Amino acid sequence: IHGKIPTMLPADPRTLGATVTDGGTNFAIWSNAADAVELCLFNEVNGKFVETRYAMSHRNGPIWHGYLAGVRPGQRYGYRVYGPWIPEYGMRFNEAKLLLDPYAHVIDGDVVYSPEIYSHFSVDASGNGDLTEKDLRDSAGKVPYSVVTDHGIRPINRPLVPWAKTIVYEAHVKGLTAFNQEIPEHERGSYKALGHPSTIAHLKSIGVTALELLPIAQFITEPVIHSRGRKNHWGYNSLLFTAPHKEYASTADPIAELQWSVDQLHAAGIEVILDVVYNHTAEGGVAGPTLSYKGIDGHAYYRQDSSGKYVDVTGCGNTFAASKPHSVRQIIDSLRWWIEVIGVDGFRFDLTTALYTSDSAFNSSLMAAIGADSVLRNFKMIAEPWDVTRYSLGDFPHPWREWNDAYRDSVRQFWLGDLARGYGEGVSDIAASISGSSNIFHYRGPTSSINFVAAHDGFTVHDMVTYNEKHNLPNLENNMDGNDSNRSWNVGHEGESDDQGIQEIRLRLKKSLLATLMLSSGVPMLNMGDEVSRTQNGSNNAYSLPLDDTQHGEASFNGGWALPWNLTPEQQDILNTVKSLAEIRDSYLADVASEFFTGAVDKGTNRKDIAWFSLGGNEMSDDHWRDEEKRSITVFIEADTNKALLLMLNSSTEETTFTLPDASWGETFRCIFDASQKMETYEPVIAAPSAKVAVPAHSVLVWLVSGRVSQGRTTN
Repeated sequence: IHGKIPTMLPADPRTLGATVTDGGTNFAIWSNAADAVELCLFNEVNGKFVETRYAMSHRNGPIWHGYLAGVRPGQRYGYRVYGPWIPEYGMRFNEAKLLLDPYAHVIDGDVVYSPEIYSHFSVDASGNGDLTEKDLRDSAGKVPYSVVTDHGIRPINRPLVPWAKTIVYEAHVKGLTAFNQEIPEHERGSYKALGHPSTIAHLKSIGVTALELLPIAQFITEPVIHSRGRKNHWGYNSLLFTAPHKEYASTADPIAELQWSVDQLHAAGIEVILDVVYNHTAEGGVAGPTLSYKGIDGHAYYRQDSSGKYVDVTGCGNTFAASKPHSVRQIIDSLRWWIEVIGVDGFRFDLTTALYTSDSAFNSSLMAAIGADSVLRNFKMIAEPWDVTRYSLGDFPHPWREWNDAYRDSVRQFWLGDLARGYGEGVSDIAASISGSSNIFHYRGPTSSINFVAAHDGFTVHDMVTYNEKHNLPNLENNMDGNDSNRSWNVGHEGESDDQGIQEIRLRLKKSLLATLMLSSGVPMLNMGDEVSRTQNGSNNAYSLPLDDTQHGEASFNGGWALPWNLTPEQQDILNTVKSLAEIRDSYLADVASEFFTGAVDKGTNRKDIAWFSLGGNEMSDDHWRDEEKRSITVFIEADTNKALLLMLNSSTEETTFTLPDASWGETFRCIFDASQKMETYEPVIAAPSAKVAVPAHSVLVWLVSGRVSQGRTTN
């Protein structure tokens, strides 16, 4: 750059980012402490990018802005921000570093892991060096460019599925379709593949009404992980909050491609929920790279203590200052963009408690802003109610829903953990979970609970009945990563087994876990692949994959990162199980799942809307509830005045004789699901009231109860 840098005309400072007009583009960026800001345009000349800088001399408070005529969509650009270098106060401005626009929706190029990407003097690609010395090497060419885009708000036809009828399916964009042979090879693992008829048919077959995608905002791999020859697969390392991850696009326009698939899913009655990571960014700690926020105004965008050290409640090096007004504005703008431009239907917020510094979500500036926004408050909002420093399950205001790890733990403890440790603690916890977790969400209703037994982090359902210990060596962290407490049970043998007896028990356990999940009050969430017995080879933290994109082999968890589509007979049986359970839920539970059961006698039917029975067929007494050795429970759930479901759960290692309730609860009992039987050949069994029923070990039986009670007698 030689000579005087040209200045820009003033722009409209009310809209941050790059906004295309009839004749050019407005640029606006927020930086409170900067001394000067330059807009840098990059144009290709003779195969190389040439940089042209413009001074953004117009400023409205902390917003720097400028207008350039003739700039159209597709223009590559970035920012250089001047200001003080005072590391001890957390101020690390460095004009040698090209910065991404936080409001960019598309980027071009990749991060090159090299010393130039750090604002301090680094001696290697991982940021090791003198944190107090300002690095003067130019990072242009080593970091991505922002790209001007012009995708506006569009009309969207949404399914608007009520929470009581919602079944969530948590999936990874690439992993969901990478092995699907029905999709053209170049589209597998892409946004486009989400809208493919085969993808939609699979989701519909298991009753899914909401596809929850692991992070799709543009992310990068952490330098330390990259140095091990691996890459971040899950995506919880946001580079930009409002740009679709470009590696998931099979076309040149990731935004249009994603919009198309969202529309296809909507047409099939499936909503789209995004897992969003606003709690930290890919810039890591003080020694991390300078790619955007850190160079724009790191002191304002990241939580820091009085000595300039980053406050890290995320475990990822930094914590985004999401409670500050400018950060609240950016997150709100981001959420609105995903809803109004892309067309998504809700969000799951990663480490939600890290988004506020107040003592409760009720006092959070961000939560208040979302609740007050006339658009956002109408969409599905799900909290992960913890971070590495606090746990706040049940603390979020209506209409927020929460990932309920207490549900997960109680179900896994009942079916697996107690057997692994050799003793139990009774059935009170599993009963509370099945009935909607009213002990946690007492005033908000059962749909406040997102029920799950497995998620992206942790064992899959198959692995939790196959492994007692985590097996995370492929991540090259000496198996130190991942949780050591899994509430799993390997049925006496660690890993896969040829023993038919072990295989049979594991199959029953998988079906019983899935049956409990699908037939509990609350909103069930399936983990991708649990419906076809996906395994990660015992990894409970399969977050990374090899840089060379090896799809199979031990380094890639033997392909366990992706959904299997060519199924074995056992996998098909599990799939048929989930299909059947989804049908049962839709037919008998969806209409009664919006409110807590009361346990009070209905004057019209002379029976309770929920009741718990002992093995003798009578309602459980206080002694039964206090019995810590109790390994069985029967629950009656009223579906309507003429029908009910009766679930028998036997988590013991022995076949156990249960007794059906008497005729005051129903006239006929028809067993419509048996976890010990193959779904393809299973024939329903009919029994009379008060009949004795042999329930196999490790199994759930589901009975359809017919006939209603009127004036003390049963009628058809």
